[in-house]
Amino acid sequence: MANILYGVNGEGAGHSTRAREVITHLQECGHAVQVVSFDRGLANLRKDFDVAEIFGWRLAYVNNQVRYRRTVARNLLTARRTVASVSRLKNLIDEKEIDLVVTDFEPLSCHAGRRKHLPVISIDNQHCLTNTDVSYPRQYRRDASAAKIVTRLMVPRAHAYLVISFFDAQVTRPNTFLFPPILRECILKARPREGEHVLVYVTSPAPALEKLLASVRCSFVAYGFGREGREGNIVYKKPSLDGFFADLIAAKAVVANAGFSLVTEALHLGKPYLAIPVAHQFEQVFNAYWLQKAGYGVYWEGLNKERVESFLYNLPHFREKLANYPRQGNDALFAKLDGLIAELTSPSGGNSGRGRN
Repeated sequence: MANILYGVNGEGAGHSTRAREVITHLQECGHAVQVVSFDRGLANLRKDFDVAEIFGWRLAYVNNQVRYRRTVARNLLTARRTVASVSRLKNLIDEKEIDLVVTDFEPLSCHAGRRKHLPVISIDNQHCLTNTDVSYPRQYRRDASAAKIVTRLMVPRAHAYLVISFFDAQVTRPNTFLFPPILRECILKARPREGEHVLVYVTSPAPALEKLLASVRCSFVAYGFGREGREGNIVYKKPSLDGFFADLIAAKAVVANAGFSLVTEALHLGKPYLAIPVAHQFEQVFNAYWLQKAGYGVYWEGLNKERVESFLYNLPHFREKLANYPRQGNDALFAKLDGLIAELTSPSGGNSGRGRN
């Protein structure tokens, strides 16, 4: 059995949500796992796992838009705090007698592991952009180039990249393996049904969207608007993991930002998706573009009544496409991860070869 350092990016909830599934699997296999994270990742995981707080690299936002070049510049300015955190991680590696590092888009654990000459395994969806042959809208080439730079800086020279994706892609980089999305056990076991409401989720208040949805003849259940109660055709709800899960299971469709975790959970449950990517957050644009390309829904950067009504009118078409969505569990990725850990922590060591699961 191995002593594993598991780095979890703390921005948003998606990284910690899937990391929880992987960490639980590793512990069930008998491995000792020391988790390191910050912000949401720290808050979401510390109740159930041994989590140490670290300094975190963050995306830079201006007027609710991601700025990739500013992200690079801002994180370079935190070099002193980064060096101190890496030093603490190196001490933790020695203290815990760490054999191997696993990282979910958390860079400092990767850098500390490399400096201690430990094998590093990356698990995330971001490296789909850099390690596979994929397309995206031409108008986003500039944002895509910046996103690629950030992605390469976050987890450089890992021994293996386990990339999760809800669409198929050709692997182009060595030691890269493509897998279906990591899903929560409750999603895998869920029995979805088609209710009367559309689930709405935003990460920040969106008064223009509220006004627009109020004009559409449809029932909406909305999260993320900072209030609760019924107003016309919209039921606003306060944050609740259980409540949101129940409303997702029963929704006839989803209108939301294009974060990877919610998109992939909704698709697995057969829910057509109207995606509203956060402006200049290329990862969300990328998710939304491929969601639409696969026929599982649509995306718009700017909504109007006609576009929402068109989405609702075409729900049968999207459901037909979703009927063939490849619903798989986490077993394939777990099996590959188990094999890599055994290989990379064996006395002979060695790197895994290039391939696709």
